[in-house]
Amino acid sequence: VEGCMFTGEGWAVAEDALRAAEAVAQDDDERGAAACERGQLAYAATVLGVRDRTDEARAALGRAAALLAPTAPGRPLLDFRRGLLAENLSDTPDAARAAYRRAHAGATSRGDLLLCSFTWRHLGGLALRDGEQAEARHGFAESLRLREELGFLVGMAPALASLADVEPEETAERLRDEARRLFRLLGGVPTWLAAQL
Repeated sequence: VEGCMFTGEGWAVAEDALRAAEAVAQDDDERGAAACERGQLAYAATVLGVRDRTDEARAALGRAAALLAPTAPGRPLLDFRRGLLAENLSDTPDAARAAYRRAHAGATSRGDLLLCSFTWRHLGGLALRDGEQAEARHGFAESLRLREELGFLVGMAPALASLADVEPEETAERLRDEARRLFRLLGGVPTWLAAQL
């Protein structure tokens, strides 16, 4: 599913993997995790313009929310993905912000630094949308710092590009150059970043 989100390819393989996961799920946590992945795949297909699967994404993430207890390990990721849906498919930034904050709190309490890198970036994006430059810069800088620490290479170019949007021109150009270099190094992945770079 993540491969589809970054490359825009591999949809059939992801569907097969999802069906296999759904078939072997034994308890509510596993069924909820599978539903969360199904929601993310439908979301990715929608935002990348493959096919509008908005209703499927909503239904799957709703099912995941019903299955996963508030303290379940998969809950922070679910909250984050519900934030993506609210921000990008429903255009409800307040709902997105609340979901990202829940996800961020859950990821922080679990020490999930990778998820924190995503929540920081998306909270920064919402801050920028509201004209809160300093808050946006902080979120984008934290996201980049965590991705560098973790060696999350595929996520570094988007983090650099986001930070460039809130920095003075000279710094911004240096950040964009680094983002372009990484983007080329990874063979044009994530594909959705091409237009921005």
